Amino acid sequence: MSQPDSHRDPLALRVLPESAYVSIGEYQASGGGRGLTAARSVSPETVIDELTASGLRGRGGAGFPTGRKWRTIQANQSPTLRTTIVVNAAEGEPGTFKDRAILDANPYAVLEGALIAAVVLGASSIVVATKARFTSQIQRISQAINECIVAGWSDGVEIRIVEGPGEYLFGEETALLEVIDGRPPFPRIAPPYRRGAVEVVSNDTDILSGSGLPAAVLMAGPDAGTNAPPTLVNNVETFANVPAIIAYGADWFRAVGTADSPGSIVCTVTGAVQHPAVAEVPMGTLLGDLIEQVGGGMQPGRDLKAVLVGVSGAVIEPSGLSTPLTYEAMAAIGSSLGSGGYIVIADDQSAVGVAAGVSRFLAVESCGQCTPCKVDGLSISTSLAAVAGGEASAEELGRVNDLLGTVADGARCSLAAQHQTVISSLMRSFVDEFQTQVAVSAEPVKVELVAELISIDSGDIDTEFLRKQPDWTHEPADSGKTPVERFTDHRA
Repeated sequence: MSQPDSHRDPLALRVLPESAYVSIGEYQASGGGRGLTAARSVSPETVIDELTASGLRGRGGAGFPTGRKWRTIQANQSPTLRTTIVVNAAEGEPGTFKDRAILDANPYAVLEGALIAAVVLGASSIVVATKARFTSQIQRISQAINECIVAGWSDGVEIRIVEGPGEYLFGEETALLEVIDGRPPFPRIAPPYRRGAVEVVSNDTDILSGSGLPAAVLMAGPDAGTNAPPTLVNNVETFANVPAIIAYGADWFRAVGTADSPGSIVCTVTGAVQHPAVAEVPMGTLLGDLIEQVGGGMQPGRDLKAVLVGVSGAVIEPSGLSTPLTYEAMAAIGSSLGSGGYIVIADDQSAVGVAAGVSRFLAVESCGQCTPCKVDGLSISTSLAAVAGGEASAEELGRVNDLLGTVADGARCSLAAQHQTVISSLMRSFVDEFQTQVAVSAEPVKVELVAELISIDSGDIDTEFLRKQPDWTHEPADSGKTPVERFTDHRA
């Protein structure tokens, strides 16, 4: 495969152009479309082999090898029903705006990547699943879809947009499929390669049973005795990387980054920095350099206390600023790369207040399918709010520690484990602050708002989340029911 033109600097601007592409023609002039053409001229195995050799890993947070994921879907294809391709554009990780930035600037690469997947996996349908409130991104995607159709890119593949709810769990890939199937974002146990967006139900009443839980279906698989088709779900940024890899080859992709974490990554820097921003940088860039170069460094008169990796990884102390942004290096310090969203915490912010804010977000956003996640999560949140308010004892702080040990028991998704990881890391790193807050006559500290970013230009956070109840309503008082219980009542 040919190498890119010289203006495609391998050190920057691979999926996030300096200025937005205004049309598919402008995207094509920069090399767009070559990956789709290349994919149509070789075997599906060749494309998957190239993706595997590139080392591209999912940019949605899990970091699963993309080539391996595509090969798994291929191995579980149905002989009678077509595979579905789903673009996960339901971004909601606190401190993250990169997917929306990519969709604003370069929706064509995302759709081209999804169309390549459709070619490789024999799919006839692509679904772009996003939040209904992302109105500007929906407009951009809609325009880009129409242009792809006119340009002949879709080649009979239906491309549609599903506008979903604002809940955090909508971004979890099995919950995403639940929304596509017309239900609330309650995570499934079965992975998308076993149960996808096209359901084969065991009887006509399962979907409409009113249980509020995911429908009982026959799962796909070579030994499952069913023709249910799998679904490929990849994140926006992951799909955006695919076209150039197929057009220019794995070696080109690996010219940036490290051996184990090749390529670039689109990062969001917010919090106590001079200007919140999104930027694409090579894998291996130091965390401290990212904060300086992208966020402009700390706000005047403030020093860095810690960095939150959204609400998914252990908090990073100042000593971790020299850590390269790679999967392996972040794991080595006990944290994670996450979705590339970094919230900078200043020295004048309370670690207890940050913990209380994180805990409230995760406790509220829990769906209630797993009792420890919701019940223990809410207890942790209530206790941390009391600690922040100077109204808790050392015994209550000890109870928080105990609950952190059980909150993830039996969890079917990662939300409870995130609660466990982030809060435990804050309590370990800032033990003195927590001890001070349970001392006699402790002064209250501010509970930080942790929620979805509304605007990257201003760094505005969704203040409406302050009104959101654990039952997922915005009523003055919580009903005391979990979201699953509320849905069950509604369907009964």
